[in-house]
Amino acid sequence: MTLPPGFAVRLAPGVRVRDHGRTLIGGAPIRVNHLSAGARDLMRDGTLIVADAATRRLAEQLLHSGMAEPVTALLATIDLDQVTCVIPVRDRPVQLDRLLTGLDGAMRVIVVDDASIDPERMAKVAGRHGADFIPLHRNLGPAGARNAGLREVATPYVVFVDSDVVIDPDAVARLLRHLHDPRVALVAPRIRGLDRDDSWIGRYEAARSSLDLGRDSALVRPHSTIAWVPSAVLAARVDALGDGFDSSMSVGEDVDLVWRLDAAGWRIRYDADVVARHDHRTSLRSWLRRKAFYGSGAAPLASRHGSKVAPAVLTPIGAATAVAVLAQRRWSAPAVGLLSGVMAWRLSRSLRGGDHPWRTAGELTALGISANLAQLMHLLLRHWWPAAFVGAVLSRRVRRALLLAAAVDTMIERRRLEPDLDPARFAIALRLDDAAYGAGLWTGAVGVRSVRALLPHIPHSS
Repeated sequence: MTLPPGFAVRLAPGVRVRDHGRTLIGGAPIRVNHLSAGARDLMRDGTLIVADAATRRLAEQLLHSGMAEPVTALLATIDLDQVTCVIPVRDRPVQLDRLLTGLDGAMRVIVVDDASIDPERMAKVAGRHGADFIPLHRNLGPAGARNAGLREVATPYVVFVDSDVVIDPDAVARLLRHLHDPRVALVAPRIRGLDRDDSWIGRYEAARSSLDLGRDSALVRPHSTIAWVPSAVLAARVDALGDGFDSSMSVGEDVDLVWRLDAAGWRIRYDADVVARHDHRTSLRSWLRRKAFYGSGAAPLASRHGSKVAPAVLTPIGAATAVAVLAQRRWSAPAVGLLSGVMAWRLSRSLRGGDHPWRTAGELTALGISANLAQLMHLLLRHWWPAAFVGAVLSRRVRRALLLAAAVDTMIERRRLEPDLDPARFAIALRLDDAAYGAGLWTGAVGVRSVRALLPHIPHSS
């Protein structure tokens, strides 16, 4: 499987270019890549077009490391008669009609009715739009319904779309362009809210939905910035999917599929420039239940994928730094300084191929410390909050750490997202989001009698 001639890639957002283009810092997960002088000369303003074996090799290397993304605007459109849309649905005739209206008959559509209360009504909606209709007499859940539709697909590509989503044929066509890369199995768009809801939960969701993975496209890979993509909309290569989703999973089946494909050597991409719209939950009770539901999926995923589910990834030095910060003792600041120096020294040894190894090492050390502190905040506020809350009742130091983490996290998220919500209600919504997810996480861990989903991953080497 090789990239076709004319396939163009450009450096991904966030990749740092040093040493006059010879050193690249970034990727998924972050790494340092030293280019030869010849490889550097093949890049033109951060863009590379496949023309021969050398450019193909470099483009493949950059794509696989997550340091580059395809320039899909330069790729040919895949005809929509090569794709089948599979829609799992249960008791949502209005939403189904809205989705099918948006698709406008541009491709074959299979509607899989997952044992609705009134399947005849669902069949009428599907028939009105010329969609094929598959009724299931027993509720299989979204994963099982998608698989039932997948078995009826005869085209090389499939797009799974949830019934509470709106997407148009042009967006589907833009997603399919990624599949010109023969190593890409799956691609997902950015998921935004469908309608503006002026409630405070609605405005929070518009800025920070669990399904919205942000404004930067990325390679999807465990332990990276984008570690999974939601199944609300997924365009895929049929021959890569095998039997499809694990129908025994009621939550996290999309994450499971992504990680199985990644382990098999496929690439998965998130394209933030393609947007689909989704009905977000905006009533407080249903919103909190949905957040807890997402959290409950971590424990069963941990039993299948181990440390890929870890709530944090810390090197031994990073873990020691986190302990020193949490301790809040007189020796904490000197310990953090010493550990940072060790980290910079170790990094500089691996950066000898660059012009300024110590300067680059210092930059990476600062990034590493910031990432460690961010992960520590999220552990306290989201993944470990039940234990942290008990600790705060008993310890002034834990209480101080929680309050500081909450204040800093809120400021960072407000600056990053610029939500249309006042600071007080944004802070409350942010903490409720974390609390509901963490409650679901701990409930799931208790349910499977395993703390694996709660434990950070600490690789042996730093």
